[in-house]
Amino acid sequence: MDEKMNGPQPCENHTRDDVDPAANAERREKGKQAAPCQKPSPGQQRPLSDEEARKVRLVEEACQARDCSTLSQLAVSEHGLVLDRLRKIAWPLLLGCGDPWDCDVEQEGRPAWQSLPKHHDEDQVMLDVNRSFIYYPNDRSPKEIERCKAELSDLIVETLRRNPFLCYFQGYHDICQVLLLVLGAESCGLAVSHLSLLRIRDFMLPTLSPALSHLRLLPSILSAVDPELCNHLSQTQPFFALAATLTLYAHDIQGYGDIARLFDVLLAREAVFSVYLFAVIVLQRREELFDIPPDEPEMLHSVLSKLPKPLNLESLLSETIALVSLHPPESLSAWRFISANSVLKTSRYPSQSASQTLKDGIQYYHKQVAELRRAELRKSVLSAMWKYRHPTGVVGVAILGVALAWWFKRNNGGNSILWGGWMPGIFWKRFWR
Repeated sequence: MDEKMNGPQPCENHTRDDVDPAANAERREKGKQAAPCQKPSPGQQRPLSDEEARKVRLVEEACQARDCSTLSQLAVSEHGLVLDRLRKIAWPLLLGCGDPWDCDVEQEGRPAWQSLPKHHDEDQVMLDVNRSFIYYPNDRSPKEIERCKAELSDLIVETLRRNPFLCYFQGYHDICQVLLLVLGAESCGLAVSHLSLLRIRDFMLPTLSPALSHLRLLPSILSAVDPELCNHLSQTQPFFALAATLTLYAHDIQGYGDIARLFDVLLAREAVFSVYLFAVIVLQRREELFDIPPDEPEMLHSVLSKLPKPLNLESLLSETIALVSLHPPESLSAWRFISANSVLKTSRYPSQSASQTLKDGIQYYHKQVAELRRAELRKSVLSAMWKYRHPTGVVGVAILGVALAWWFKRNNGGNSILWGGWMPGIFWKRFWR
């Protein structure tokens, strides 16, 4: 957290000390050579079917007209945006940062990122970048992969240095890797910033609790569709969905064509779509899950934390679209516990995030941090009240409680998140209502 946020706060992120700074410098030097991440993958060079060729023309027309509504519909429908050369234009439009050739306008006058102070998470970035590009692209030489890693490292570090309040999380590099391969290093920076601040902001806060609030929706969705299955999983905390939803599935999906196709949809749809997608994956595994006793949560967690292979993406996506329509977030019992400043609500509709600016994202971020601090203070007060619950301490705690209640009302307007949200000790029990 930077000084504007009233002092630094540590991120819930594990870093290691065994980082070799020289390796990053060497990689950056190699990265100055020709960018290999923009080469089309073999799958992108195959002949197109008549249906795909027709769709290519429609996508081109929508991009030329900057028609985001039509572009969103095309991205969601079968085959998605078809080709990376079209995604390179369409994804920035869907993210609300214009086409790649407009990026320089928004970035004029900014200092070189290399001159900015080092972000406190850069060591972890280096460790994760070393583990990137494992499954794709598989048509690059070792030297080209090293250059890709250099570009990925620079992309992430630049984003963090320009937004020093953001907290890096492990898996962020998986998301950035996909954007880098599609958009290329020169066009990717602004898109990553928009995605970070306007679509996955909840994952880059100082604590993990906003990300966990996304998981609270999963049992509500399952309860609305299949109460029996929801009850069967009630002893299993929904942490099994964390890795997939946190990384927009980029950590789990190993095929480049599949993850690019999925990103077409995730960038075109509302932020909550990824949670509904996981719900559909769980629903499709109903029979398999009922073969495991409900009193074996560890086994259920192990099964659910791994995506089934192969994934029938088109089927999953069409079912997810139908599920969102049939059971919208507002109908879910857990929705009322989601912060008004969460990306789930500030990006409830695709048009919202597409029309928001980076400044809007920063403002939402600061509001969320303030909420987290107040929630932490409230938790401390409740702990003190329990500690001094005996008669000798009641009077003092009562006075403290009244004073804090007045302060909260004055500074937060009686925010329901603080006083009507989850209570320590029963947080996970509310998951499966």
